[in-house]
Amino acid sequence: MKRLGMGAILAGLLFLSGCDYLPFGLTPLKEIAASPAQFEGREVRVKGKVKDITKVPLLDLKLFVLDDGSGEVTVVARESLPAVNETVLLKGVVESMAIMGGESIGVHLRETKRL
Repeated sequence: MKRLGMGAILAGLLFLSGCDYLPFGLTPLKEIAASPAQFEGREVRVKGKVKDITKVPLLDLKLFVLDDGSGEVTVVARESLPAVNETVLLKGVVESMAIMGGESIGVHLRETKRL
């Protein structure tokens, strides 16, 4: 009976480890800023406070700046724009406008899912 209970606990922990809403597994924005080429094309989970928003209706472009206290990054929003000072948890793909000489220019996150 103990083995069955331990099996259930282990299965529950494995299930929770894949949950997007848990507070661990977040990438600090300072790490992305320090080595953007390492993160290029990778999906990351980040959490921070919205500092600024931009909307360009003719291009259907929605951007906001996310600050986690260690750094900040521009996010290309998939959904509606969050409010300024709202705390946001999201998944996004790290992209750069260009990489020249190992230096990344125009690093941003393309939002894939708001959590």
